[in-house]
Amino acid sequence: MPIRLPPSLPAYRVLEKEGVMVMSEEQAARQDIRPLQIGLLNLMPRKIQTEIQFARLIGSGPIQIELTLIRMTEHHSRNTAAEHMEAFYIPFAEARARRFDGLVITGAPVEQLPFDAVTYWDELREVFDWTQSHVHSTFGVCWGGMAMINHFHGVQKHLLPAKAFGCFRHRSLSPTSPYLRGFSDDFVIPVSRWTEMRQNEIDAAPGLVTLLGSDEVGPCLVEDAGHRALYIFNHFEYDSDTLKQEYERDLQGGKPIDVPVNYFPDDDPSRPPQNRWRSHAHLLYGNWINEIYQTTPYDIDRIGQNNAT
Repeated sequence: MPIRLPPSLPAYRVLEKEGVMVMSEEQAARQDIRPLQIGLLNLMPRKIQTEIQFARLIGSGPIQIELTLIRMTEHHSRNTAAEHMEAFYIPFAEARARRFDGLVITGAPVEQLPFDAVTYWDELREVFDWTQSHVHSTFGVCWGGMAMINHFHGVQKHLLPAKAFGCFRHRSLSPTSPYLRGFSDDFVIPVSRWTEMRQNEIDAAPGLVTLLGSDEVGPCLVEDAGHRALYIFNHFEYDSDTLKQEYERDLQGGKPIDVPVNYFPDDDPSRPPQNRWRSHAHLLYGNWINEIYQTTPYDIDRIGQNNAT
């Protein structure tokens, strides 16, 4: 799936070296097709790392994709250079005039706060409502998924007594779902969160179907067909060493943190971790892109015409 990125974006060079098909504006213009318009609302502090992670997953198939990086309008990143944000991101206030085939809303390091205590919560709720008239399919990730399911269904997040941290076994609960084509019956997914969503509360909300779940860390992937959305509470997009980086960061900061479960070989942090989720990560995001491609209107201006709120 050739993904259209500015050649000066750091993700362009990283993904090109990995063999991911990336295209410049000039190359894309020579293809007589409509690329899928995918937005990434990036709420993570390490924005360049997150850009690479998601661009890698949505850019690995045969369909041309144009990725638009979006930020909250009034919230300014303290961890990414202002020059990078100015060069590559547009504020939601500008993006809201456009339509997108797909939108990814990332997690954010605010999960222990009440939703309404997050400084950009009001604007984020506007984003959620805007997706119903301007986005064909939305993918909420970790806190982004929790926030979205709370907004549309009132499902609450609950603080955990200890951080769910490591690689946990999950099961496919809906093998016939088009989003799970090619999935094994069980597999591991990286988890890194202080909160959880509870299955009984998801079950009580009409229209929600849990597609992936874990006996240890609960529901993972939820489909919300009525809002054309998926919510995932764990991190298929993580690099092999992302949990390692988080672990070492917390150790250096003097924070209480356990060795991530089932991640380092023999739970030995001195040994390099092995990636055991990469293939399922590509399957999930590839299936999502395929479903968008199969169902989105060719005329992008028709997105949301029959379901505006």
